[in-house]
Amino acid sequence: MLRTALLAAAGSPGCRSLVEQTPLTRPVVRRFVAGSTVDDALAVTANLIGSGRAVTLDHLGEDTTDPSMAAATVKAYAELLTLLAEHGLAADAEVSVKLSAVGLRLPDGDRVALDNARRICAAAAAAGTTVTLDMEDHTTTDATLGVLRELRADFPWVGAVLQAYLRRTEQDCRDLAYAGSRVRLCKGAYAEPASVAYQDKSDVDRSYVRCLRVLMDGAGHPMVATHDPRMIAIAAELGKDRPDWEFQMLYGVRDAEQRRLARDHAVRVYLPYGDEWYGYFVRRLAERPANLAFFLRALVTR
Repeated sequence: MLRTALLAAAGSPGCRSLVEQTPLTRPVVRRFVAGSTVDDALAVTANLIGSGRAVTLDHLGEDTTDPSMAAATVKAYAELLTLLAEHGLAADAEVSVKLSAVGLRLPDGDRVALDNARRICAAAAAAGTTVTLDMEDHTTTDATLGVLRELRADFPWVGAVLQAYLRRTEQDCRDLAYAGSRVRLCKGAYAEPASVAYQDKSDVDRSYVRCLRVLMDGAGHPMVATHDPRMIAIAAELGKDRPDWEFQMLYGVRDAEQRRLARDHAVRVYLPYGDEWYGYFVRRLAERPANLAFFLRALVTR
């Protein structure tokens, strides 16, 4: 029930205004978000790479309904990618892109998002790195996978994200478990109806393991996005005989565990930055009660 309420708050303009105007919020948000500027993102990226971890950067923003905002997002990614190359970070840092941030919700959105994502991919290729297409709510899944197919014709390294709480995902894993295919498997962080998504945690966990087995048995590059100790142990066992996979974890969540895993496995940190942090931040609170407890303690004790 708490998770449902928080996910509803993620889409509430009133809740967003209240949280953004609370003076004590910003310092707490910095646990999960690198900062508002590209310089903030570069500094945190360099520190993470220095600790033995790789990075995927997300310029925050989604559900763009203005073509100029979509164009601004593309420009921000192009600038980020250029700077990653100039700072010698591109070998260990890629970018993650939400298609709704680059025009998927606009009229003729599939075409607009594809054109804009293609520009970002071209900038990534010039910088010597890669792009992963983030997955959003279930209404965008088909469109996102369609854009993925188009992009991979020219940029075969473009990564996909699949969400284990969706009932369709096991088959999507089978479809994408081919050589050269980079697939990030996560549990999912949006409020979805029972008709398309598992509702009980145990069902989501079982789906995650089934999907993980498909990816580990395939010829692609699994990217195991989880903070769940049980899923981490299962992934380590399933992947013990293959080198071409990685863990992915969120910035600010289980940092000590990230460092521990990085001693024996490839670990990539999902690092968001930018002013549009509210929706991302609230979904992180919804995912783990420990995150919400941290947030409330910080507000009380500051």
